[in-house]
Amino acid sequence: MAKKLAVIGAGLMGSGIAQVSAQAGHEVVLRDVTDEALTRATDGIKASYDRFVSKGKLEAADAEAALGRITTTTDMDAVADADVVVEAVFEKIEVKQEIFRSLDRIAKDGAVLASNTSAIPITKIAAVTGRPESVVGVHFFSPVPMMQLVELVRGYKTSDETLAAAKAFAEGVGKTCIVVNRDVAGFVTTRLISALVVEATKLYESGVASAEDIDTACRLGFGHAMGPLATADLTGVDILLHATGNIYTECQDEKFAPPEIMRRMVDAGDIGRKSGKGFYSY
Repeated sequence: MAKKLAVIGAGLMGSGIAQVSAQAGHEVVLRDVTDEALTRATDGIKASYDRFVSKGKLEAADAEAALGRITTTTDMDAVADADVVVEAVFEKIEVKQEIFRSLDRIAKDGAVLASNTSAIPITKIAAVTGRPESVVGVHFFSPVPMMQLVELVRGYKTSDETLAAAKAFAEGVGKTCIVVNRDVAGFVTTRLISALVVEATKLYESGVASAEDIDTACRLGFGHAMGPLATADLTGVDILLHATGNIYTECQDEKFAPPEIMRRMVDAGDIGRKSGKGFYSY
């Protein structure tokens, strides 16, 4: 059943969530703070649809119809009639909490209030609202149109009904879900990849092996589709630095402490594919 969906944040994650949701038949409002960000997002969505059409994976008429189901706005009040609201902004708890304070005031009763956070405990986000039972983690993976997994995270007070509604939404846009029943920082997937990336970075930083050989070891030795350092470049070294930092701050477990070289790479702007250089050059 088609729903009204609002996505807060028009970056790669937000626009990707809007794209797959519109393709699944939902009416989508995509909100960001500037018209420029929204224009970049809609241009990117159209280009992605065009690629799917050129590869025969989507009919041109269906792509056009899906694009027509997406509207954009800088007005937060536009989320007022959404059945599901997905926040997909920068991984900073203060920013997310401010958005959820607004959603608590604006969103209709019964709306699912979802965060796409990859590491911040849902309970901390939900605590600023008067309806923590309606708040849930819905963690998509980048690039959203290609990646099949969604991690559903139950906060301390997330209701069964909210979790079920979030699962129905994610499965309805073609994703496979796992459920995280305890709201630990980093959940399941980010804890696993963060621990692997941190250790791989330490091996690289100390000269034990090259980035290429570390990634080859994981691909051929463990059957990973992509090595951890190539994954860091794809995700963004800055994004993983924030994620590992959030987990470490929460649990003080040294295996999540970001290596110094990750901090210096981010300081220098070498944050992976999007900058042209990270652990590899692009």
